Amino acid sequence: MSIPSVGFARIVKERRIGLRGKESRMNEQIGIRSRQLTSAEIPELSRILSEAGLPTEDLLLPGRMFFRFEQAGELLGFGGIEGAGTDRLLRSLLVLESCRGRGNGHRVLAMLEQLALVDGVRQLHLLTNTASIFFSTNGYRTVPRIEAPETISNSVEFTSLCPASAVYMVKDLRHCAG
Repeated sequence: MSIPSVGFARIVKERRIGLRGKESRMNEQIGIRSRQLTSAEIPELSRILSEAGLPTEDLLLPGRMFFRFEQAGELLGFGGIEGAGTDRLLRSLLVLESCRGRGNGHRVLAMLEQLALVDGVRQLHLLTNTASIFFSTNGYRTVPRIEAPETISNSVEFTSLCPASAVYMVKDLRHCAG
């Protein structure tokens, strides 16, 4: 069952309030700030994702949260989480070209994983055409698509947005908690 994005965002905000000190320490350590996008900011995200060749057709559907990541006021990139429950999709992780090669992808991914953990996610799933090596070095393992849980395999990303040739990967976030 998919929950509306407004309710989904509210849940994350409520849980983040309880961990504000922990999140602040994480932000200070890596110097990156995250902020959930509003629906008014989705057109900018759509434009940037489209330029990168990433899917954009379903960005405003319920059950999706997208985040903007910045460092010292500079936009680093975006990333999202889709779904409900303990298994969710990692969506649209993108670091701007000008910010690559400095470890920002690893840091943005780590922050997105922490946001997912705070919201009760146990496993993050993703499909990629170009970044399987990056995700593999960050603890994701390649899995046959047939093994995806129904909540993941029935998603728009699985059924129509990503080609059958896309690599399906999974990471158990419970190993990241700490």
